[in-house]
Amino acid sequence: MTWQRQGLGRRGEEQASSFLEQAGYQILARNYRTRGAELDIVALDRDELVFVEVKSRNTLAFGSPLEAITRHKQGKIALAAREYLLREKAQGVAARFDVVAVIFTKGKPTIEHIKNAFELG
Repeated sequence: MTWQRQGLGRRGEEQASSFLEQAGYQILARNYRTRGAELDIVALDRDELVFVEVKSRNTLAFGSPLEAITRHKQGKIALAAREYLLREKAQGVAARFDVVAVIFTKGKPTIEHIKNAFELG
């Protein structure tokens, strides 16, 4: 991954975190690494644990950020979420998978939040 894409990803995650906090979410972890995967954001929405995948773009020329979350990627996120639940002894806690898409148009972010974007497989 190039440094420009890493920078875009970091900016997107910052925007997504701020957006979620303003919506009342409590951020528990960012860039939570497990074997072979990473959870961009782990948050608490009332009493529900939320695993958030953040996708950032500065153009829609190559498709929506949401299109980049393939079934394979969903599977990796689900495995990372299971590992998080085990490590944090949070089995049995209500959980869901959200996606936050951040599109930077002329430097200004537009954010789309999709709750329950996919199910634990």
